[in-house]
Amino acid sequence: MAEHSEEASSKPESLMEKIAEKLHGDDSSSSSDSDNEKSEPSASSVKAKIYRLFGREKPVHKVLGGGKPADVFLWRNKKISAGVLGGATAVWVLFELLEYHLLTLVGHCLILSLAILFLWSNASTFINKTPPHIPEVSIPEDVAVNVALSVRYEINRAFAVLRDIASGRDLKKFLAVIAGLWVLSILGSCCNFLTLFYILFVTLHTVPALYERYEDKVDSFAEKAMAEIKKQYVVFDAKVLSKIPRGPLKDKKQ
Repeated sequence: MAEHSEEASSKPESLMEKIAEKLHGDDSSSSSDSDNEKSEPSASSVKAKIYRLFGREKPVHKVLGGGKPADVFLWRNKKISAGVLGGATAVWVLFELLEYHLLTLVGHCLILSLAILFLWSNASTFINKTPPHIPEVSIPEDVAVNVALSVRYEINRAFAVLRDIASGRDLKKFLAVIAGLWVLSILGSCCNFLTLFYILFVTLHTVPALYERYEDKVDSFAEKAMAEIKKQYVVFDAKVLSKIPRGPLKDKKQ
C-alpha cells in the first residue's frame, strides 16, 4: 500500500515537472522570437542606410529592364554576350576601318541572297529537291501604330523639356544640359557617329557588368564623391549662381 501511495504521489509530481518544462520552453522560444524580431529591423535599417549610385533601390539587372537584354549586358550568358559584342565590332571594322559603305553592303547582300534563292528555286527540279520556303514578311498595323505613338510621345516630351530649360526657371538643369551638349560636341569633333555609337555600345556591355561585380566599392567611392560635389556646389551657388538674375516664375495656382 505504501508503495502504491508513493507511485501515485510521484505521478502528479512528474506531470507538474513536464508542464513546467513546456512553459519554460515556450517562454524561451517566445523570447528568442522577440529577439529575432528586434534584430530584423536593425538589419533592415542598416541595409536602408547603404548608399547606392544615383539613388538606385533595385538590382542592376532590374534597372536594365530585366529579361534577356539585361542578361546580355551583364554577361549572364557569355556566349551570347560575346557574339553580340563581336558582331558589333565586325560592323565597326567593316564600315570604319575598311571604309565599306552601307548602301554598297546592302546592295551586295541583296544581290547574293536573291541570286542564291533564284538558282535554288530553278535547280530544284533537276536535282530532285524541294524548293526553298520563302516566308511572307509583313509588319502588323498595331505594331507600327504603337511604335509611331511611342516615338511621338518621346519627341513631345523632349520638346517640353527643352522649352522648360530655355525659359530660365531651373538654372541647375540648364547648366547640366549645356555641359552635356558641350561634351557631346567635343566627342563629335573627335570621332564620327558610327564610332561614337560603337563606344557607347561597348560601354553598355562592360560598365554594368563591372559595376555589378564591384558594387560595394563603387558605391562607397561615389558617396564620398557626391558629398564633395555638393560642398563645392554650395560654394559655387553662394558666390556665382545666386547673383545671376532669373526669369519670372509662374504662380503656384497656375
